[in-house]
Amino acid sequence: MPTTTYTISDLAKEFDLTTRAMRFYEDMGLLRPERCGPGGRSRVYSARDRTRLKLTLRAKRLGLSLTEARELIDMYDSPRDTGPQLKKFLAILAQHRKQLEEQMADLQANLEEVRAHEREARSLLAKTGKARQA
Repeated sequence: MPTTTYTISDLAKEFDLTTRAMRFYEDMGLLRPERCGPGGRSRVYSARDRTRLKLTLRAKRLGLSLTEARELIDMYDSPRDTGPQLKKFLAILAQHRKQLEEQMADLQANLEEVRAHEREARSLLAKTGKARQA
């Protein structure tokens, strides 16, 4: 049974990435394509590489660094017990949730300050309009 393989262009197009981004993920150890052709210049990606890329992009959307993504994905590649993998994943998610909650609190405070300035400016504008009419 033939295994499915992909070119760098195939995966870049499927995941809306540049080939440069794909090569960067390879340099970071997230992807490990086979090399073929003259001088090993052509990359051949496996279904495993495609899955790793999909997980990498999901990790990025969650706010994980590429190093954290690689650590987690590498853990899932190993046949060991999944308990430590899930504990590490939960710890990383908790850390990112805390950061997001702090950012949200900062944004809420900033938004309230903007609203206060808007109210003050409207009030001053209304007073200025009344003074001109008198």
